Amino acid sequence: MPAIIDYNMGNLASVRNAFAKLGIEATIVRDPDKLEKFDKIVLPGVGAYGDAVAHLQETGMDEAIKAFAKTGKPVLGICLGMQLLLESSEEFGFHEGLGLIPGKVVRFDQERFPKPLKVPHMGWNELFVTQKTPLLRNLPEAFYLYFVHSYHAECDKKYVMGETLYGYTFASAIYNENIFGFQPHPEKSHKNGLQILQNFMDM
Repeated sequence: MPAIIDYNMGNLASVRNAFAKLGIEATIVRDPDKLEKFDKIVLPGVGAYGDAVAHLQETGMDEAIKAFAKTGKPVLGICLGMQLLLESSEEFGFHEGLGLIPGKVVRFDQERFPKPLKVPHMGWNELFVTQKTPLLRNLPEAFYLYFVHSYHAECDKKYVMGETLYGYTFASAIYNENIFGFQPHPEKSHKNGLQILQNFMDM
């Protein structure tokens, strides 16, 4: 059974409902002391990076997530939750993240866009697989997922399992051993997203 971490920054219901479609009962957890009872955790998130870090620290959930990650059990970050897995973000100033995946979060550099595009990046876009991992099992080399974000991950290629083109190519799916992150929303991405969540459960 997976735990969905509640730290006042997520659309928890849609994540839980997506698991329910797979016949999986996910538990929303606010108490960091209860995380160790689960075999998998999901860190969702919508909003500002700095606020998210503050909420995690205030509740002690930051240290609980790090301790859980050290056990080797699977961790999945979604959208802001994925960004929190990295070492830092430049969103509205410098903020330290959980540091579970080497790299940082940067804003889309619109000066690099070959033509004008809106930021935030919003809607359906392709994820191109760059490294096969357990979370991408039974999925094609390129497939569509749903995105809503203004910032993206920047990290070494060895931590990237999927890339997306929006103005320029950026890392849209990252990992480090048992830690996985998706910038798009699997819980809002229909069949492809449900396959990712099922793969996560099958790990």
